[in-house]
Amino acid sequence: MRGGGAMSQDKPGITSIEQLVDSLPAQEKALFHRLYAVSAGGGRLKLPETMQPWARKQFGSLEAVTGQKIVRITNRITLEESIFNPLRGLRPGEARQTGRLEEQLAEAGKTDIFANPREMTPENSFGRVTGKHCVTASNVARYEGLHGLVIFNEFHPLKFSREQVVDYIDTAWEWAGKAHQENPAAKYFFLTWNCLWRAGASIYHGHAQVSLASGRHYSKIEALRRLAGGYGQRYGSSYFDDLFKVHRSLGCATATNGVQVLAHLTPFKDNELVITGKELNRSFKETIYEMLAFFRDSLGVKSFNLSLVTPPLCPTEENWQGFPVLCRLVDRGSLESQTSDIGGVEIYAASVISSDPFELATKLRNYLK
Repeated sequence: MRGGGAMSQDKPGITSIEQLVDSLPAQEKALFHRLYAVSAGGGRLKLPETMQPWARKQFGSLEAVTGQKIVRITNRITLEESIFNPLRGLRPGEARQTGRLEEQLAEAGKTDIFANPREMTPENSFGRVTGKHCVTASNVARYEGLHGLVIFNEFHPLKFSREQVVDYIDTAWEWAGKAHQENPAAKYFFLTWNCLWRAGASIYHGHAQVSLASGRHYSKIEALRRLAGGYGQRYGSSYFDDLFKVHRSLGCATATNGVQVLAHLTPFKDNELVITGKELNRSFKETIYEMLAFFRDSLGVKSFNLSLVTPPLCPTEENWQGFPVLCRLVDRGSLESQTSDIGGVEIYAASVISSDPFELATKLRNYLK
């Protein structure tokens, strides 16, 4: 994917998105307002003199604290919503006293139950799939009737190459094919990679989870399908194509070899990237690797969640026309932080974000040069 891209060379920011949208050509501006609603407001407060030295040290200036600008962006179609305040990334928090990551991994390796997966993990009823760099297993505590693990040969979850990532996905896809043969009613593919404890992984050894659902896809994916379908009927264009156009017009998207990457304007959590394509081909899988490598090598991300969704493996009663292969990748924050990045607001209201999609897009563009 290196060398491609259409991201803007300017350096805009999320706090100036209203002005950025106003500066767009009329057609692009109208498309943005079709998909998104934006509101911005100030959050002023008074600091006692006793707090001012601490505030300067913690946040860089008194003005940054006393005159905060908060931006709220809502996707009118999906109702995904993000509330941006970069200041939240500078909040004080207790450090987790657990030692360096490499030391923790070395300790975890002493009791690694995935070290010998053929002896220490169950297999699915149709057996295992063995890739060049991984092997599948059945999940002991399942969330789906057909639920497997893709256990990487490489223990370290952050040591992955292009060929390894491609092989992990190929192996998961082959697993899905075997699962579908066993149960033809199971046709809805879902893969997730939770890297380390901040992302919800209970085992340090690198692994992904793969499932094949029956009846309908999982609720959030099915909701997206319905909303995208309704959008197409109403406006006569593809929701996913228009989503890309809006991001591209603001310099927050790039496309190469039929694969589109968005620095998401309504991320679930910080630094979310959305990858879309028409098929799960080599180019798409290599783009997933590129984005993972960008997270690891450029952003310094050590804990992330990745999801991969495809249209069903065979025809269904519901209409999936135009639904892409969809991958989402999100940063889960510092491994040293004891503060969770998800609280009551994220669970019950909207996502609160401290990163800036425009800064993310700039860093990605520079990485891809």
